[in-house]
Amino acid sequence: MYKRILLPTDGSEHAKKAGEHAIMIANAGLADLVVLSVVDAGYLDALTEDDLKQKLDKSLKKEGKEAVENFSAQLMESKCQGVCQQNVNLKTEIKQGNPAEVILKTIEEDEIDLVVMGSSGKHALTKFVYGSVTDKVVRSAKCPVLVIK
Repeated sequence: MYKRILLPTDGSEHAKKAGEHAIMIANAGLADLVVLSVVDAGYLDALTEDDLKQKLDKSLKKEGKEAVENFSAQLMESKCQGVCQQNVNLKTEIKQGNPAEVILKTIEEDEIDLVVMGSSGKHALTKFVYGSVTDKVVRSAKCPVLVIK
């Protein structure tokens, strides 16, 4: 079975559904669960106003922190309802960079053997402009990727 499961989350509905599956899989196999939020601030370099850059960067970091905290609360709630036992080890990470690249790097660094992620995130427009993070991870990951719709 799986030993280390990665759940990339942005707080979207698809990520929440993926979180439910990740909890069940981690519980069934007594796996460690790594919850990752990636702050994608790369486009801020195009902005010329430093104040605006700082405000947006702060806002994106806050959004990432909230996504991880919300998942942690979701895990605690599921423990209380008997869905998940107390033996799921949870690690949370907030990183900055290109989401797909950070996820792929985390897979290698944290020796992840399963990724559970939502089919799309909060920012659907970026899917059409830049390509899907999920698609890039599915194509490049060196471990199984479970995509939840």
